Amino acid sequence: MKLSCIACLKREEIKAKTRVDWYYMPNKENDIPIDKTHIYKYEDDVPQEVDGPFKGRLRWNGSQDLQDVSIQINNVTHNDSGVYECHVYREFEFDFFTPSVFLIKDIKLRVKERASQDPTALYSEIMMYVLLVFLTLWLVVEMVYCYRKISRSDEQVQDTATNYLAIPSEQKANPAAPVTE
Repeated sequence: MKLSCIACLKREEIKAKTRVDWYYMPNKENDIPIDKTHIYKYEDDVPQEVDGPFKGRLRWNGSQDLQDVSIQINNVTHNDSGVYECHVYREFEFDFFTPSVFLIKDIKLRVKERASQDPTALYSEIMMYVLLVFLTLWLVVEMVYCYRKISRSDEQVQDTATNYLAIPSEQKANPAAPVTE
């Protein structure tokens, strides 16, 4: 299961130090104080799992340029349901000052016993088959049209050639005299 966290805060030509921390909360409600568990961190280009309930099941799934700072959970269980927080801290390096940006994103995960059918996938599959049938029929109609057009033009060419090569009947009785040198 990929937990996606996109943080497009950095341009390639600007140097930046990036630190990413992932936290897990079994439930997050506004009225109750948050019980966070630090589960993963990425700092100084080194991804590192933190000791805890997810040890050995997490893997870095982000991009090299750190625009995507996602992680992957392997062997997902019902106990993994909850809220995951992605904290991204960037410190940009300019000549005279070093501005920083701090971003927090929440990802809610609810693990089900069995995956439900996604209606979007079903609709796209139906549309694919409808288009396939429509385009096949259109191709057959186009081929029949072109075949008829070519066969009509071939008949006209044959008629023209027959009329051109035909000898009128009045000249059959008086054939022209052969030409001699």
